[in-house]
Amino acid sequence: MSNNLKPVLARLAAGERLDEAEAEGAFDIIMSGEATPAQIGGLLMAMRVRGETVPELTGAVRAMRARMSAVAAPPDAIDVCGTGGDGAGTLNISTAVTFVLAGAGVTVAKHGNRALSSRTGGADVLTALGVNVDVKLDRLPAVLRAARCAFLFAPRHHAALRHAAGPRVELGTRTLFNLLGPLANPARVTRQLTGVFDPAWMRPMAETLGRLGSTHVWMVHGQGLDELTLAGENRVVALEGGAIREFAVTAEDAGLPRAPVEAIKGGDAALNAAALTALLRGEAGAYRDTVLLNAAAALIVAGRAGDLREGARIAAATIDGGAALSALETLRRETAEPA
Repeated sequence: MSNNLKPVLARLAAGERLDEAEAEGAFDIIMSGEATPAQIGGLLMAMRVRGETVPELTGAVRAMRARMSAVAAPPDAIDVCGTGGDGAGTLNISTAVTFVLAGAGVTVAKHGNRALSSRTGGADVLTALGVNVDVKLDRLPAVLRAARCAFLFAPRHHAALRHAAGPRVELGTRTLFNLLGPLANPARVTRQLTGVFDPAWMRPMAETLGRLGSTHVWMVHGQGLDELTLAGENRVVALEGGAIREFAVTAEDAGLPRAPVEAIKGGDAALNAAALTALLRGEAGAYRDTVLLNAAAALIVAGRAGDLREGARIAAATIDGGAALSALETLRRETAEPA
């Protein structure tokens, strides 16, 4: 048991807030394995009930980043991921966007996990596609250089989170830990397109990344999804040049037709992998258009497109010219275990 955590718990029980340094210290105690399950649960729920703050979120991310297994990546690398938790069961959007971006020459250090709140997570569909998500960590920089994309499997890079796993399962509700993953990319990217399950968290997450040195970020939420959707208006909170602005985008802004969320419903890993492969081979439809919309946004964040229409044109050409499929094939080859 950590006696150092007791004063923090007493303050939180009184409804007080932690500053960034105090939060970093508290979460470092948790991630070092020094806190008891009761202390972890008490801290998480005290913050949840009162409402977590940006300094607390920032301090927790700093503690998580300090203990992660980092990966060297080019300074212009980008991440495309989501918080999960929308419960929609859609086809894998950000994974498909990864290959489109890589085919367009953008290096993608994609942070992700297996399915937690969905049927098929990024790791699940990549495994079904023949990609080895457990490739040795010291191989990842070479994989990034060769394929312009790599999958950073969260449990391997954030082993310290295991100390909070038990209390999180027992609590059975959303805690601050649900927000940390997209904010702690092991490649320390400063550009990212991140889908958020709850729009209330978009601005706090963007502010946190601003405090941590990110340069260009879009936090997005679309019609209940942690993705941009064709179904209607999407909310965006953008961090750029140290300033935050909020706006809305639609499919029409990218020159794309609208479609209902049901049009991109997914299934198990095999089904989603087959759909992703068909998309990369040029199959038209709502899945392709959803990927084009999200890829267009990511190309803006990466500094490769000036607006959504230009981004969508670049993304479509990348798919139709075979470069996106080639990126998948290269990733599959580069992560294969030696015979």
